[in-house]
Amino acid sequence: MNSSNFTKTIFECMRLKSLCFWPLRKSFCSEVHRTDSWPQRVFSGIQPTGAIHLGNYFGAVARWRELQDGGANTMCCIADLHSITLPQEPLQLKKNIYQMTATLLACGIDPEKTILFQQSQVPQHAELCWVLACHSTMARLAHLPQFREKSASLKEVPVGIYVYPVLQAADILLYSRLRSLRDPQKKMSKSDADPRSRIELMDSPADIREKCKKAVTDFTSAVTFNPVSRPGVSNLITIHSLLSGLSPEDICRDSSGLDTGRYKLVVAEVIAKNIAPIREKVIHIMSKHQYLDDVLESGAEKAVRIARETWNDVKNKVGFTYLL
Repeated sequence: MNSSNFTKTIFECMRLKSLCFWPLRKSFCSEVHRTDSWPQRVFSGIQPTGAIHLGNYFGAVARWRELQDGGANTMCCIADLHSITLPQEPLQLKKNIYQMTATLLACGIDPEKTILFQQSQVPQHAELCWVLACHSTMARLAHLPQFREKSASLKEVPVGIYVYPVLQAADILLYSRLRSLRDPQKKMSKSDADPRSRIELMDSPADIREKCKKAVTDFTSAVTFNPVSRPGVSNLITIHSLLSGLSPEDICRDSSGLDTGRYKLVVAEVIAKNIAPIREKVIHIMSKHQYLDDVLESGAEKAVRIARETWNDVKNKVGFTYLL
């Protein structure tokens, strides 16, 4: 892989917001005539900047669990390096790291099957980010959607946000497909300033009921599924479908006698019933600080062993070392 192709690969990865390391490692290995094969891995991360919401759960965590239980070679990091691109209060960040770890465990991520670790404990993430940044250009970074979205509301933009997409190219991040409860034109997001825009896994039944009641729909009272013309109510139907296993068609048929106001209460009840066991597990696991430390420490050790191999290939590729 020559320098031009290397740079092209980096920006394609940043454009797609995801990169699986194993093909890149394979390219490095072919350059130095290595013949051993690399296993395919599924690598994903999530920021510890707030409680997981339903969009995170269905868009990422549930899929990680399915891949893990299906025998895939899975890795999952608590992406704390990403989180500090905006100011964080240190004690709160540490608490958030614990809570995110506990939540992933409560959602079924098994540290015996998945390498679960804290991103900052594996230095190769930051080291590879620097190498990738040196193959990036300011003009290209400024045009990436990640930079535009995160800098839009800031008067002074931290350098971390500018190079945020580069760090993404050193990780894999998955995005939610559910929509904001307050603005159905946007995705459900942890970074939204309005907490009513999302259902978090730690929300109480009362919180869930209130958020569903305040969810933006439209002026049509019937419960129908049309994501284009009726994104608000369709978003509620999607949440209902994901939690219940019912199809949107079945839900609309069963709700034919309800207006959207009464249907919101039905959705709230379904959500509360389904996330209650996860919420209870998180509370239980959060009381076991030593267990959480052990999980993250063990995961970091496993991740470092794998990351070190990739980093050695990168160092050889850019000329830091030379392998015969």
